Formats: sequence, C-alpha cells, structure tokens
Amino acid sequence: MGSADGPKADETDGNNRKARDTAVSERRFRFLVAGYAVSSYGTFLNMVALNLFVYETTGRALAMGLFMAVRLASGFVAGLVVGGLLARFSAKSIMLWANVGQGAVMLVLILAPDGMLTGALMAVSVVIGACGTLFMVALRSSIPEMVGEDRRAWANSLSITGRSLAMVAGFASAGVVVSLVGYTAAFLVDMATFVACAVTVALLPIAGGKGAGGSAPKGSGDSEGSENSGGSVAGKDASAAKSGRRWRPVAFIALAAAPGMGLMVALRGVDAFGSSSHNAALPIYSTSLDASNPAVFVSAFWCVWALGNIGAQQVIQRYAQRTGRSVGALGFGYGTVVMSAAFIAAFAGFPLAVTAVIALIAGAADGLTEVAYTSHLQTLPATLRGHAFGLSATFENLGFGVGMILVAAALDRFSPLAVVGWSHGAAIVVAVVFLLRVAGVRRAERTGLRKEEAVEGRPDRGDRDGAEVSRG
Repeated sequence: MGSADGPKADETDGNNRKARDTAVSERRFRFLVAGYAVSSYGTFLNMVALNLFVYETTGRALAMGLFMAVRLASGFVAGLVVGGLLARFSAKSIMLWANVGQGAVMLVLILAPDGMLTGALMAVSVVIGACGTLFMVALRSSIPEMVGEDRRAWANSLSITGRSLAMVAGFASAGVVVSLVGYTAAFLVDMATFVACAVTVALLPIAGGKGAGGSAPKGSGDSEGSENSGGSVAGKDASAAKSGRRWRPVAFIALAAAPGMGLMVALRGVDAFGSSSHNAALPIYSTSLDASNPAVFVSAFWCVWALGNIGAQQVIQRYAQRTGRSVGALGFGYGTVVMSAAFIAAFAGFPLAVTAVIALIAGAADGLTEVAYTSHLQTLPATLRGHAFGLSATFENLGFGVGMILVAAALDRFSPLAVVGWSHGAAIVVAVVFLLRVAGVRRAERTGLRKEEAVEGRPDRGDRDGAEVSRG
C-alpha cells in the first residue's frame, strides 16, 4: 500500500516552524519601526526647531539656507559611501551608530557656549544629514533579510506609515514645543528620540549588511517579470561590492542589474526636484490665501496629505497579504504621474474642500510610489542593493538641493502654480518615458516566452505533452 495522502509529520513541523519564525521576525520588525518612528519624530521636530533657532541666532535668512544646504550635501556624500559601508559592516551597527551620532551631536549643541554656537550648528547639519541617509539606506536595503522576500512590501508599507505619522506629529508639535518649553527642551526631546531608537536597534537581532549573503533574491511575485534579472552581474561583482575603492562602479553596476533600474532612480531624482517646488511654494501660496495666519493652510495641507499616505499604506499592506505581490515598477510610474499632477492642481486656486481632496490624492499616490520604488530596488542581489539605495539617496538629495536653489529664484518672478507646474511637469514627462520603457520590456518578455512555447511544441521535436500523443 502506498503512503497515505496529506502532509507528513516532518513537513507539518517545518511549516509550523516557518510560521513561528515569520511571526517572530515580523514582531521584531514592528519594534524596529516603532523606534524608527520615534527617531523620525525627532528628525521632523528638529527640522522646524533648528531652522527657527538658526534664524533667531544669526538673524539672517541666508544662514537657514546654508544650514539646509550643508545638511543636503552631507546626505549626498553619505549616499555615495553607504554601499561600501554595508559591504564591510552589519546593517545593525550602521543603524545603531547613526542614531548615536545624531543624539551625541544634539548634546553638543545643547552644551555649546554662545561663542561656539555657529560651529555647533554646522556640526549638527553635517551629522544629521549624513546619519539620516546612512540609517535610511541600511534599513531599506536590509528589509528582505529581516522579514523575507515575500513580506518586503508589507514591511516597506509599515515603515512608511510610521514615518508619515512621525512627520505629522513632528511638524504639528514643533511650534508648540518651542513656544512652551524653549529650544533647549526641544533639543533634549530630539536627543531622547535618537537614544530611544538606538536602544531599540541595540536590543533587536537585525540581519543585513556585510554583503548580506551575496545571492540574488528569489522571485517574490512582483508584477514585473524583469526584476530578478542581474543575478549573474552580482556574481561577477560580489568582490567589487566588498572593495571600498570600487564603490563607484559597483553603484552604477547595481543600476544596470535590471532593465529600467537606472531610469527609475533618475525619475526618483527628478521627483525630488519637483518636491522641492511644492515645499518652497506652499508658504507663499498659503500667505496669499490668508496673510494674517499663513501657517494654517500649510499645516492642514500636510495633515490631509499624511492621511492619504497612511490610507494608501493600509491598502497596500492588505493587498500584499492577500496576493503575496507588491505593486511593482508600474505602480511607481503611475503613482508618480498622479502625485505630480495632484501637487500641480493643489496650487490652481480650487476651493478649500477640493484642495483637501487633492492633498489626499497626492498623499495616497506618494505612499504608493514610495512602497513601489523601495520594493523594486530590494529585488536586486544583496551585494548590489546597498549601493543602489545609496546612489538613489544621492540622486534624491541632489534633486532636492538643486531644486530648492532654482525654485527659490523662480518664485521671485513667477507664480507658485507656474513654478510647481514646470517642476512637477518634468517629473511627469520622465515618468511617462519610464512607463513606456517598462511596457516595452514586458512586451519583449512576453514575445520571447511565446517563441519559446512555439519551439517547444513543434511536432518534429517529439517533445509534446503526453496527453497530446496518447489518443488511444
């Protein structure tokens, strides 16, 4: 007699063990996201408090611009080197010391005497900019090792939700904290958030970094069939990824590892350029609506935007749980088009109720693009993933920094609608090119697959299905 149908005992134990491991890894990742959200609150709190402090200390708006420029430049440089760091050190150590560094530099600012405040502020801008990029790249590039390939979309969505909530809380409370308890107390709160995140990272076992295995990730059910291409590239360049002197070619090899990856990162940089326009134009547009209280519209806009972003994350998480798939590269392209169009419409002078709906759509599309983009880059082999995320961060900082300079100059001569229109319009044009590229790759793959099936089914090859030959 043959063996009875149904799973064997060792198979059942294996499935149960896998389910337990998955539950444990997800619980640990939730704790990590909680710590990340706390530190993100500190980041957005100090973004407001530090800018106000710089202006109050120096009395010059130019100093605020210089402070932001140094912060972006530090993030730019950190993006170039983080891939090499991840090839040498664990993701856990990078995330830990990134938070320790930010907490320490805030303490330096708190204790700095009046004569050294300018130097302390420059040190803060350098460390906050660099360490923020290091932490972000280490976290995103290590998610597949932390939670598994099939849960990366869920993990990305969860981390973005935590960051969005922190952004709303940080921006909303910054003015209250500074006005009620002063700058020193605000900086102490900021330092405490980084310490809390550092403790969370120190207590958790976090995978990733040090090359993170070196094998190409297996398919995760993403909608783009081309995502897993490039595994052979990883094999050839694994040693290059571990060599600090060759970080630059490895970073660009990472972008060539899958069709359209380089264009995708370029689109991300152009999108960051567009983001600089609405960030700079919002206060001006809000002042034109209500000169006596311009902060109301800005705060309300970002709160509604965050609601849309968080709502999109909930939908994406449920979609990933139900289907086991992520939204893919097409979701990133379409999301960028919708988001850019919504930000342009937000400055078109519609009634406030309509503008609120537009802000909601912009937030939802922004959330979709963030998850799709991060999930797509995570399909790269582990030896190339950190370099790709680092180069991506460099492009984003470059796009946002250049955008802030050009947009600030343009807003002196043109309306907010015109400036936001051409900035986000550029993102729409590149997004359309990207979508055409992805559609062309998928069409070529389907054509190649049909040709293979036609060859395999040729009668003279004798490789037909047994069901076809046995007619009785």
